[in-house]
Amino acid sequence: MRRNAFRMKLKPGFEAEYKKRHDEIWPELSKALTDAGVSDYSIFLDDETLALFAVQKLADGHTADFLPSNPIVRKWWNYMADIMETNPDHSPVCVPLSEVFHAP
Repeated sequence: MRRNAFRMKLKPGFEAEYKKRHDEIWPELSKALTDAGVSDYSIFLDDETLALFAVQKLADGHTADFLPSNPIVRKWWNYMADIMETNPDHSPVCVPLSEVFHAP
């Protein structure tokens, strides 16, 4: 198992809406993530910069690299595109983060 972290960006004024949508996350999306070997997935918001910091665990042999082709993931991206910075295909702009410290 390894930890994976990345940064995304929220558009101004959508803090509450972002939280609401994630509080109501679709069961099909949760299942797709779990089935791909993603667990212990958290997203943190920096209120000053609107940066979103995501941290997740990826199981050995995970298939998370194939999630972008999953129809439910693409549907979620389309649903979220109005409140986040996105690429032309509506995937969130994600910047990988390097781990510099971990205390077990």
